[in-house]
Amino acid sequence: MSELLAPAGNIEALDAAIGEGADAVYLGLKSFNARLRTSNFAWNQFEAAVSSLHRQNKKIYVTVNTVSEERDLERLYRFLSYLNKIGPDGLIVQDLGVIRMCQEFFPNLELHGSTQMNVESAAGVNLLSKAGLKRVVVARELGLEEIKYIKSHTNAELEIFVHGALCVSESGLCLFSSFLGGKSANRGMCTQACRRFYTVDSESDGEKQGYYFSPCDLQLIEQIPDLMQLGVESFKIEGRMKSAEYVGSVVAAYRYLMDNWEKDKKGSLATAKRMLSTDFARAKTSYWYNFKTNEEGVDKAGSLILNPDQAGGTGIYLGKISLFEQASDEAKEKAREAAGPDANPEDYKITMVHLSGGSYDPEVGDSIRLHRQDDSGRVSHKVRTVITDEKGRRFIDIPLGFKRGDSVYLLQTKAMSKRYPRVLPSDIGKYRQQPGAEVLPVLDLTPVAKNELSYFPEGLYIQVSTISDLYQAISKNPVRMIVEFNSETRVDLLEKKTKLPLSKKQIIISLDPYCPASKEEQLASDLNALIEDGFSTFVVNNIGHISMLRGKKANMIAGPYLYTFNRWAASWFENQNIGAFITPLENSWDNLKMTWEENVRSRVLVTVYAYPALFRMRFRLPESYDFLYFKDKEETLFKVSSTVDGSVVMPEAPFSIADKVDLLNNDGFKRILLDFSRTKVTRQELKMISTSMIKKQPVPDSSRFNWRNGFYSLEKMEIYKAMNEKAEAEKQAGITRSPARGKSRANDQRRGGKGGRSYNEGKKRHR
Repeated sequence: MSELLAPAGNIEALDAAIGEGADAVYLGLKSFNARLRTSNFAWNQFEAAVSSLHRQNKKIYVTVNTVSEERDLERLYRFLSYLNKIGPDGLIVQDLGVIRMCQEFFPNLELHGSTQMNVESAAGVNLLSKAGLKRVVVARELGLEEIKYIKSHTNAELEIFVHGALCVSESGLCLFSSFLGGKSANRGMCTQACRRFYTVDSESDGEKQGYYFSPCDLQLIEQIPDLMQLGVESFKIEGRMKSAEYVGSVVAAYRYLMDNWEKDKKGSLATAKRMLSTDFARAKTSYWYNFKTNEEGVDKAGSLILNPDQAGGTGIYLGKISLFEQASDEAKEKAREAAGPDANPEDYKITMVHLSGGSYDPEVGDSIRLHRQDDSGRVSHKVRTVITDEKGRRFIDIPLGFKRGDSVYLLQTKAMSKRYPRVLPSDIGKYRQQPGAEVLPVLDLTPVAKNELSYFPEGLYIQVSTISDLYQAISKNPVRMIVEFNSETRVDLLEKKTKLPLSKKQIIISLDPYCPASKEEQLASDLNALIEDGFSTFVVNNIGHISMLRGKKANMIAGPYLYTFNRWAASWFENQNIGAFITPLENSWDNLKMTWEENVRSRVLVTVYAYPALFRMRFRLPESYDFLYFKDKEETLFKVSSTVDGSVVMPEAPFSIADKVDLLNNDGFKRILLDFSRTKVTRQELKMISTSMIKKQPVPDSSRFNWRNGFYSLEKMEIYKAMNEKAEAEKQAGITRSPARGKSRANDQRRGGKGGRSYNEGKKRHR
């Protein structure tokens, strides 16, 4: 029998999930999980939950599904040691360093591979299974036939998402939020750039606006019988940031169908779908599940998942704010009482508004969400007061800070509220365990042996996407050229046998980070053909690639999408006989030096120039998306490429630290990469980069990404805030000192030159 796995973002959602019949829940604690913006569980609450659920024969899984920098490792080790003592039923992990650490110190912890690991092939699942993982949460961009293929080619347990929000980007490969301000999806800080309002430069209609990359929600209620017959072990509901009411209603629907479909498939499905009709979420899609081939999905999935007119949020549209009314003393008092004695006074400052254009009048107790018209923010709020003026117009209370024209949505009605038995005992005072002060043992990476890296010489590397660009780029005399393996280069290399300007030993083949089950047999065959033809070195960007190349006469370089943000992750790859690495594009200078000590820096290739893939989408964009460029509300310009290999969103302004090449070389990083993937190589741009290197001057209009400041850190922001508050207090007291100079990441664009290009400035040619 398949397991029904529900989210528990807070105690109320935990009660709802178990109360409606979930077999297991997954939750996060205060760190190392991909939903840091939800409330999560305190230590004693988590310990009590494990104890209570085990008494009910229910399971509980903990999300440890973020990547860790080197500075995080001591805290990570203590966290894993704590979990080892408490004994949850499994850890959902992304960072290969976590797997390596658990192998070394906590072998009794059961590990499940997170969907953030970007596993969508039997080859990838099997590699993780051999590494000791019991279960893999496969990528969400898979169809029924692909799930069937993976299931028939592995003994590992499979977990799949069946309901809830989707990412428009391929699982674990989104860099957009991180690029905009260091808030990385790989660190649990995603700001949902896909849900934002963008302005596009349409070929047919000129400037248009819409939610062009905001995906519909996944709903696979109709596919559940087929998936159960396949033997999929766990059905996962997304929603750790959702309300208890949402969790309860969705769990109830899937529970009902799973228990009754064999007796009455048609009737039970109809009942389950009616139960789901009140989840108040976005429009639904089955996404990739109805496609028989990869080509069919690439052509059609975009129109199933995207709708520019669909607002990025959830809920039933209630209308726009049209009128304001000052709140009465009685309304203010109700707001204060509802906020509670410990609330900040700002939490109960309200105004009264009238809504126009909706079809439902909210009542006291209903939960709503307000969207600012400029897409600068969204706020959830529970209605506390409803009044009707002398003209019969209804006004409801809302927080301050909204304007006429802002939209309001209904999240749930008071009538939907339901009380469930509490999972946690009333007294949790006896649960007192917390992470301790253990010291992480030192891990040294393997020093480079003589002639070990003959395929990985010092010097300049250039990556391109076409053979014609390969000819253009060799003018810079790189020690190696890296060629992206895509539909176009596959034809050139394997079918046409196009003449190359370099020997095959000097050309490295870079593999696409998305490796779906429907294409893995063809890819495995292509890799064998490339090796037989004389190519010997490959950049692997997916776990499945390692499995395909293992045992072959091939050198493997761990690419930027196999995230090596710490030495424990690098050590895991060393155990897979991989000794060379391209650092992740999100990495910072400080973390780069901390991870790679001087005696192993010859293992590392550092990207100093690139157009990062911010969204990587498995599908072509719909035909109505007749634009190449779009901008956000800050006027930052982005470009989009859509081909038979899928779609990619990139910044118009490149990431560049080309002026730091001497710094890198002097510190032992003597392999540098210029990455022109998906971008046409021009002599003018090559000359500009060379000038930057020689003169040590930033490339104009370029971004530093996270090179200088690293990832956004709540801890850093709290320190800056405390320092500034102290300085202000001293100023008030007459003590003269300079305030802290910490900058908000939102205001620091990390530009190497003049800043990001505006929408109407020159637009670069691209593929």
